[in-house]
Amino acid sequence: MIQSQNPYTGEVIEEFKEYTKPQINEAIENADKRFKSWKKTSFKERENHLKNVAKELNKNKEEYARDISLEMGKPIIQAVSEIEKCAWVCEYYAENAEAQLAVKKIDTDGSRSYVRYEPIGVVLAVMPWNYPFWQVFRFAAPALMAGNIGILKHASNVMRSANNIQKVFQRAGLPEHCFQNLVIGSSKIEAIIKDPRIKAVTLTGSKPAGAAVAGTAGSEIKKSVLELGGSNALVVFKDANLDETVATCVPARFQNTGQSCIAGKRLIIHESIAEEFTNKFVKEVIALKSGDPFNEDTFIGPMARKDLAEELEKQINESVKKGAKILIGGNRKDAYLEPTVVTGVTKDMSMFREETFGPAIGITTFKTTEEAIELVNDSEFGLGVSIFTQDMSFAEDIIPEFEDGAVFVNELLKSDPRLPFGGTKTSGYGRELSVDGIREFVNKKTVYFK
Repeated sequence: MIQSQNPYTGEVIEEFKEYTKPQINEAIENADKRFKSWKKTSFKERENHLKNVAKELNKNKEEYARDISLEMGKPIIQAVSEIEKCAWVCEYYAENAEAQLAVKKIDTDGSRSYVRYEPIGVVLAVMPWNYPFWQVFRFAAPALMAGNIGILKHASNVMRSANNIQKVFQRAGLPEHCFQNLVIGSSKIEAIIKDPRIKAVTLTGSKPAGAAVAGTAGSEIKKSVLELGGSNALVVFKDANLDETVATCVPARFQNTGQSCIAGKRLIIHESIAEEFTNKFVKEVIALKSGDPFNEDTFIGPMARKDLAEELEKQINESVKKGAKILIGGNRKDAYLEPTVVTGVTKDMSMFREETFGPAIGITTFKTTEEAIELVNDSEFGLGVSIFTQDMSFAEDIIPEFEDGAVFVNELLKSDPRLPFGGTKTSGYGRELSVDGIREFVNKKTVYFK
């Protein structure tokens, strides 16, 4: 049995019986059969379907958001926003997929030559619990619009949300088996990837999970896209507008109770403004409301599981033992960890070297621009960096120095359907969203006429 448990109350919400091998085989067979007809539908047909999905999401967003908050503790206002963003990505691809996958003519010595973008078949999505709807829909919307079929293996602690996602497509009137959720644990993933009817796999999750999935896919010569962890830096240069920067950096770290791969996890501040900025930052963090995820003024809820809170607490304590200082927070009760700010963090501490997945941030100072760049790049991760400065020419000049997949200036890192999203180094490979995302799981077929 797979359990869904409320991290705020500790109550078991629901239990799900894991699929048997025959049930898994039936689901994959149904998906493969559906692909044979779905790939022949027109872009207009798919557009209509995806717009109906967007309408369903908006119509019943409170219902879906409620289960997100129950299962992983996301504050309800943030959960509703997540559902609304899913509707947006469906609308975006419904309106843009045909142009993004239009035949690309290329001049050669042939009488005619071009590239076609064709669907490849059934794609497996292995998805995490922290954004239980958004992570899935940013894959599903482009995959379906490209003519592919989706099969989901979701995180075990958000299985009700996983079933809700399948329900969304059913309620929206998509043909049966276009998108299915498999109620399975991680032990079943390897065999599914190896199934010849599965043509590719995408994963959002941890480095170990990504390595395992990529290894299996590679052994079968199947395409994979990985969006893994991040230890994004928030770099505050001495000319930054401090009040505006604080107002951006606080949600950059603490939204979704800090449980986001793209959260700003390392606060790197110029030493000349470090004290003033830190004081302002701490004041705003103290003002964040913690409590019941269903209270509309709650910004910080429990972490999704007790063991995750324990792991973050361990990282904080290890850093303190090496000389860091807790300015606020640091206390834990079950799955709840107080919003925590730690200063004096150096490169040899776990809060700098490791991904801290929760409501805690470490502060490191720098003297020169070169030192700031070196601190940002001194990480195994490369998802993104936010830099804060009022000098746009300076910002443009240093952007090429960062090794990350994205640089945001005076803004928190965020995913946007209009922009490609993905990282470098152990943050993964491949891109989601925008035209790059929809072209990840297609056959780029070269055609030549003499």
